[in-house]
Parts: sequence; C-alpha cells; structure tokens
Amino acid sequence: MYFPSPPCTGSTSKLLPSISLSLSWQRLHHSFTGQLMASDGSAKGDKAVAKFHEYLGGCKRVIALSGAGLSAASGLATFRGAGGLWRSHDAASLATPGAFNRDPALVWRFYSYRRHKAMQADPNAAHYALAELARRLPGFQHFSQNVDGLSQRADHPREQLQLLHGTLFEVKCNSKVCDYKEENFVDPIVPALDIPHDGHDPTTNKALGKGKKGKELDISDASVKITDIPREDLPQCPRCKKDLLRPGVVWFGEQLPTQVLSNVNEYFDEGDVDLIMVIGTSAKVYPAAGNIARARMTGARVCVVNMDENDAPAGGWEPGDWFFKGDAGTIVPELLRPVIGDVNMTSAKA
Repeated sequence: MYFPSPPCTGSTSKLLPSISLSLSWQRLHHSFTGQLMASDGSAKGDKAVAKFHEYLGGCKRVIALSGAGLSAASGLATFRGAGGLWRSHDAASLATPGAFNRDPALVWRFYSYRRHKAMQADPNAAHYALAELARRLPGFQHFSQNVDGLSQRADHPREQLQLLHGTLFEVKCNSKVCDYKEENFVDPIVPALDIPHDGHDPTTNKALGKGKKGKELDISDASVKITDIPREDLPQCPRCKKDLLRPGVVWFGEQLPTQVLSNVNEYFDEGDVDLIMVIGTSAKVYPAAGNIARARMTGARVCVVNMDENDAPAGGWEPGDWFFKGDAGTIVPELLRPVIGDVNMTSAKA
C-alpha cells in the first residue's frame, strides 16, 4: 500500500525519549488524507515497490526499527496475538522484574526455552539484507527490539546495530549491588533447564540431560508436565554468590541500556533522517515507538513491513507512507534490492 503525496516535511527539533518501557502507550495525533489501497506489497511489479525503490535510491540516512516479525521467517514465535501465551501465561507477564522475583524458575524456563529456540534458528534473508544495507550505507542504523541474536549471526556491523531490549545471550546478576555481567551461549545454561525428550520422565530432575532419545517435548504447551526447579539449581551469580543470574534483556518497567540510548540520540543529533522502515513490529511500546515520531519530525518518510495491515505506526498514517503486507524475510530483501543487490545467505554463525 502507498499513501500518495509529496514527501512529508517537518521541524528538525527532537523529542526527548522516555527511558522506561510501558505496557501502555500513547498515540500521537496526525491527520491522514490519503486513500488506503489494497495491494500485495511483495509483488515485484507493484507501483508502490517502484516508488519505494525510487525514493530509497536518494536516501542517505535510514533507520530500520525491527521487532519480532523480523525473525518470524526464521521460525521463532512472536508471542503476539493468538501466539502470545507460553504454558498458559501471557508472555508479557513473564517479562517483568516482579515475575522473576516471584517465580524465577518459571521465568528462567521461559527464557531458556527462547534461548534454545533462537540457537536452533538461522537468520533469514531479511537479517542478511539489513546487514548488507549497513555495509553499503554508512548513514544506516538498525534499532532492534529483538533479543534473539539473529542479526548478529547474520554478520550485521555491530556499530550500526542498537539492541534496544538487550539480548538473550547475556546474563547478569539480579542484585542491584552486584554488577556481574557476561555473554553466555551455553544451552542449557544449567542442567536443570534442559528440555526433556520423549521416553524420559519430565517431572523428575533425575531424567533431565541424561540419555536423550526421541523428540524434544514442547514445554511451551501447558499440558506437557515439567519438573519444579529448586532455587539452588537455577543460574547463580559467580561473583557475589548471593543472588541469581537473570537474562540480560530489558523487562517492562526497566530502563533501556544507557549506551544504546546515547547512540540513538547521537544518531538523531547528527542530521535529518530520510526514511524509517518499521519491520515486524506494531511499534506502539515506548520508547521504541518514539523513534518514528522523531524521524518524522526531521522529514523522514515511513515504510511499514508487517503481516497485520491494522498495525499502523504510532501516530497513524501520513501521506507519503508505505505499507507492505507479508513476510519480512521475503519483502525486505526485495525492497532493498536496488541498494544491496541479491542477498548472500552465508552460513549463520554459531
């Protein structure tokens, strides 16, 4: 879909971002006068794609704001809508400091499962396309809300990748007075978090991690029985030896990483943005959603790639916006083709 009009222009003043996540969000109010036109944005001959290609060719400063939909083509659950439950729990309810303090075993089960699935997955063509865009366009920045590590494994230049919500593959001490932090790619991180297989009793610790045979049990299904895990069998901080390790992700109510926020603000301060691509995210949770408004205020046009055509960007549609409905793994490489050429799907990093 394309909302025909001349490119939007606006003030170059910046919005000061909020630095904590909130389950609630505010809408910015913009008027939209264009007509919503149904069209398959992934079709090569589509006029909207041609117009996007023409505009992209003149862009010097581009942002990609990505979410879980970017990795959906890699087989990772988005935990949105009908898929938003994990063992009958709302996934968002497990992503809070309070949930971890109340039931660290349950929260570690959830994140250990996600780590395991992410390590089994491969980056898709969209991950590689964005990584190649970063190499070819110095003014490109990727603001990622994903914690799965797939962009890094697609060899995305690190200085052009801002991990807004941290990563599954970092752990840190849960204590506020201990600053222990480290990368960790061990799966499972402790034996008690191993995923049971067919032919073994999943309700006893004794069975975990021994003589694996058959298919992994889908522990995301609440009907699959799993063992209770004692606190002493969960990941422990090796430095203070008093508290648990926790996943190195940003939970609701927590501040985004200070250095990441500084990098984002520095990018906006360096000049106007030509284009912001909103990929696989509803972008309605702040402060990530605020980046769309900040980009618009410098004259940027907005391109949304999403499976849900009802996912308008925060603030709604404006003339000159694009919407391409479908799988990011198919659409993003096609949209970026004039700049990056054909995507080279190299072997994913371990």
